[in-house]
Amino acid sequence: MIKYSIKCDDCKFIFDSWFASSEEFERIKKSKLLICSFCNSVNVNKSLMTPNLNKTKKKQDIINEEKIKKFKEIKKNLKNYQKFIEKNYNYVGNNFAYEARNIHYNKDNKNVRNGIFGKATKKEIKELKDEGIDTETIPWINNKEN
Repeated sequence: MIKYSIKCDDCKFIFDSWFASSEEFERIKKSKLLICSFCNSVNVNKSLMTPNLNKTKKKQDIINEEKIKKFKEIKKNLKNYQKFIEKNYNYVGNNFAYEARNIHYNKDNKNVRNGIFGKATKKEIKELKDEGIDTETIPWINNKEN
């Protein structure tokens, strides 16, 4: 099978069609069975085509590479956020909910100059928000992960 790009001489419409061989294309054209699918003209000819070479990368491989690249970029950004948080905030571990309430309800607490970060359950975070205590959640990447 061979695929040709066909151009109509009348309306300049270009379309593709498959043929068993180049001889088959010539036979069908001479028989006036090859017509433009847009204007029904029989004045059609093969136009220049680039050969269909096997590409080293498949479309799915390219899509997967793009996803991996995007994932790595997001992971890099998350690690940068983590470094900023670790540098500028106090780590309170699993006591996050308790410490957040302590800061919120004891506003004159002078020991806390920076914010805090730590671990909390979804339930604890919901309770904090219900109490009007602002919290943010970000995915945390362990430094041991690749």
